[in-house]
Amino acid sequence: MEKKDNPILKLTFDFSILVVLYCELLEEKRKFVIANQLLKSGTSIGANCREAQNEESKADFIQKIKIALKELEETEYWLEICMHIDSYPNCDNLINKLTEIRKVLTKILSTSKINIKK
Repeated sequence: MEKKDNPILKLTFDFSILVVLYCELLEEKRKFVIANQLLKSGTSIGANCREAQNEESKADFIQKIKIALKELEETEYWLEICMHIDSYPNCDNLINKLTEIRKVLTKILSTSKINIKK
């Protein structure tokens, strides 16, 4: 399945690109620890969504989406730290994108749980 055909894959892929670019800014400012943590969790959201597309079962799909949501929470944590430090680049755009992704993932998860009970 291609990204363009799947809204969550497109959203998370685009978000990953933004995270990589933001982390490059952090590295230029020698903020290596935060950049590393943010890079891992921020790109993992999309990786888990993509992995979920090749699930072995509905339960496996749900588990991958749950992992993506956990990575989203971690990413939000690192971004909130960045937001509260004046010397860090602005990350409002990333926070806004994360909110959008959370809404879609939460809807996917709730719909999948309903469908598994049928």
